[in-house]
Amino acid sequence: MISDNLHGWQKMTSEARNISDTVSDFILLGFSCRWEIRIFLFFTFFVIYILTLLGNLAIMCAVTRDHRLHTPMYILLANFSFLEICYVNSDVPNMLANFLSKNKTISFARCLLQLYFFFSLGTTECLFLSIMAYDRFLAICRPLHYPTVMTIKFCSSLIIFCWVYGFLWFLVPVIRITQLPFCGPNVIDDFLCDLSPLLALASACVPIPGTVLICGTMSSLLIFATFFYIIGSYTLVLRSVMQVPSAAGRKKAFSTCSSHLAVVFLFYGSVMMTYVSPGSGQAESMQKFTTLFYSVLTPLFNPMIYSLRNKEMKDALKKVLGGS
Repeated sequence: MISDNLHGWQKMTSEARNISDTVSDFILLGFSCRWEIRIFLFFTFFVIYILTLLGNLAIMCAVTRDHRLHTPMYILLANFSFLEICYVNSDVPNMLANFLSKNKTISFARCLLQLYFFFSLGTTECLFLSIMAYDRFLAICRPLHYPTVMTIKFCSSLIIFCWVYGFLWFLVPVIRITQLPFCGPNVIDDFLCDLSPLLALASACVPIPGTVLICGTMSSLLIFATFFYIIGSYTLVLRSVMQVPSAAGRKKAFSTCSSHLAVVFLFYGSVMMTYVSPGSGQAESMQKFTTLFYSVLTPLFNPMIYSLRNKEMKDALKKVLGGS
């Protein structure tokens, strides 16, 4: 199956190159600055990258080793951490290489693959955040039904759904982009092959209102549907929390929900600024930094947000790190 998929990708990108005679690669400008600043940025983002990997790996190890955390909420969190590791690896290594490289080119095929994996992982993250909101809704608003509904088997099915659907959602827009005529301009003022810059390059050759409409509609539908579902779920959760008679119970529920909501607003705030209207002419510098925020910095913050306000997770992490 893997070999068939790779053959399909090679065939698709080969057909795309036939359409785009003059463009065989793209130039990723990244952050245009002096060599000394590029070296500083390289080490800064390299440290962020390593900390992101270590933080998310620590959460995965903590959930795996501590049997008290073998519950749906923490299983979802461990899978979410694995997703964050995949997410940063879809763009950060190439960005780091570009800081030190004079040749900032990326082949047409690699550019399309990066676009596909970057957006598929982003879609999967939206779905995971929705499933995590559903888990908290059941646990707090329907506590008597929670053990029978949110079983380990059902939780595993939801995880599989997120990964499969996440990688299917953006397949059609990416295929449409491979068929666009890139006739000459090949400079992308970004650190990755992002949607808006590619649409801008293609639109410099021919009008592409259909592709822009499809990409914008699918991005907006995914972002707003999952965002409003999450907000609706946590509104019901917070309403139920206010009715909890125990102050300790309210504090624990608020602590869990506030950490989840912090991740939601960090991720969706920057995503909405970037992808609700792709190709709409948003300032390139602004788009570059919003993309940097949710694709590089948010995965760094997530382990800290989820662990600092969660006693069970802190205790498990202490064991993993060799603490008392």
